[in-house]
Amino acid sequence: MTDVMPSTLVDIGANLTHDSFDADRAEVIARAQAAGVGRFVVTGSDAAHSRKALELCAAWPGTLYATAGVHPHHAKECTAGTRDELRELHRHKEVVAVGECGLDYFRNFSPPERQREVFGMQLELAAECGKPVFLHQRDAHADFMRILTDHRPRLSRAVVHCFTGDAAELEDYLALDCHIGITGWICDERRGLHLRECVGLIPAGRLMLETDAPYLIPRDLKPRPASNRNEPMYLPHIARVVAACLGKDVAQLVAETARNSEAFFSLG
Repeated sequence: MTDVMPSTLVDIGANLTHDSFDADRAEVIARAQAAGVGRFVVTGSDAAHSRKALELCAAWPGTLYATAGVHPHHAKECTAGTRDELRELHRHKEVVAVGECGLDYFRNFSPPERQREVFGMQLELAAECGKPVFLHQRDAHADFMRILTDHRPRLSRAVVHCFTGDAAELEDYLALDCHIGITGWICDERRGLHLRECVGLIPAGRLMLETDAPYLIPRDLKPRPASNRNEPMYLPHIARVVAACLGKDVAQLVAETARNSEAFFSLG
């Protein structure tokens, strides 16, 4: 379903630099805009993709914004010059958050020790530049909390992107005054049903919505799309599911999450 929302949505996490969008990126953005998604935060997963995200912002001013950082999968590729490169990217006003950064022990594409080092480096960079952090955590909650807790007093704002954890993890993040990003994982009948109760624990002022496109296409879309590539045009569907879980009018939820996103990322 791609019904137009009654207010303008913000997709706080879309991997629009992904090569699956190379052939039709403009059409993907246009489809989402037609569905009511007015602004997008393009995720930077390493230095190269962070640069590309900033380039996309220049092509869609006022519509696309970017994060700049190193995903834990790419921590092993981080060099001595990466921090300087990221610092330079963060001089641009269109780059609105540090990240995607954090820890991922699910696959350990980078050694855990290196992940922790690069995570700490990026939290220090966020404190230095005064920008919020866009966080990733999978199967690493204890170490993630330890590192984030140590740095949190010096950070302006923090969002746990693509939250998929349980109520106990959620309470830990909320205790650190984190915002929470909810994706189409909540639409997954195999592994996301617990989120339908957890989402009610998130204060209205700290909830934001995202697709994580091209990943995590909502599994309950009807009719089922021919492609498994997720797109920001499906954010209205996620908004409807979340609104239903909260017992809220969808227009109210859209307005609240849009305000949260605008304030969190200082969107113009």
